[in-house]
Amino acid sequence: MSDHRLPRELCQLFADGGRGRRLPARLPPGDVVWPDPGYTGQGEASRPAFWMSDEAVTGADWARLREWHPDSGLWPILLDESAQPWAVGQVVPDDPRQIHHFTAEGFMAEVWQEWVAQMPREALEELEPYGAICPGPAAPGTLKATPGAVADWLAGELAPRGMLLGLVAAARSADALAVMGWQGALHHNEWMVPMAAVVRSWEDRFGARVVSIGFNTLELSVAGPPVDPEHALHVAAEHWAFCPDNVVQGPGDLQGYADHIIGRHSWSFWWD
Repeated sequence: MSDHRLPRELCQLFADGGRGRRLPARLPPGDVVWPDPGYTGQGEASRPAFWMSDEAVTGADWARLREWHPDSGLWPILLDESAQPWAVGQVVPDDPRQIHHFTAEGFMAEVWQEWVAQMPREALEELEPYGAICPGPAAPGTLKATPGAVADWLAGELAPRGMLLGLVAAARSADALAVMGWQGALHHNEWMVPMAAVVRSWEDRFGARVVSIGFNTLELSVAGPPVDPEHALHVAAEHWAFCPDNVVQGPGDLQGYADHIIGRHSWSFWWD
């Protein structure tokens, strides 16, 4: 298959104009999405936040573009529009270089301290066996397959829902959350940069990849999930800090949530 230089609209996504970037073939019809200045409160943006297709795509479309990410510099994301159209531009793009200033450990410790301070003492039972003591990040998992292959599998599972394709100028999948200005966890954490730092850590420790997002949802593929109860319980604690609604409005405690994620190659998050 012949490759092509990036079209002009995609070049706009890059600070350097997309020099040397290539795609495997022409994209389906679509256009760039600009942040809404009224939503961001930051005035007119200097470049668009991401590119979006006009029509839904297949899992194979996603996988093809994921494979070409090293050449294109564009990370593909399946965009769920069930809550609100992405074209309205309710995003707040950030500089991915800021992600380096945050760690999963620091984010987890801060959230744990803040939330525990507000919880009634009896509610701490939800966090057993850790209670008020933050356990810190869990040990890495063991990869069961390559992260790219697992990401392609999850895209194939999700695409039949009829989602659009987004392309984000990001060096890695976690960075796409900050670069495009995703606001899905707004009710939990108003700044997405630290959230992206957590997902970076999951990329490194569990072979996670960002596959799909909605306005308050996030779908990650996981190549090295926890496979024993103790490890899953520790990972469940991380998930509680990242997205308390998953636990509180789901199984209700860490143990029940750990049973849900053990051995699973996808992690789903939603914020109320």
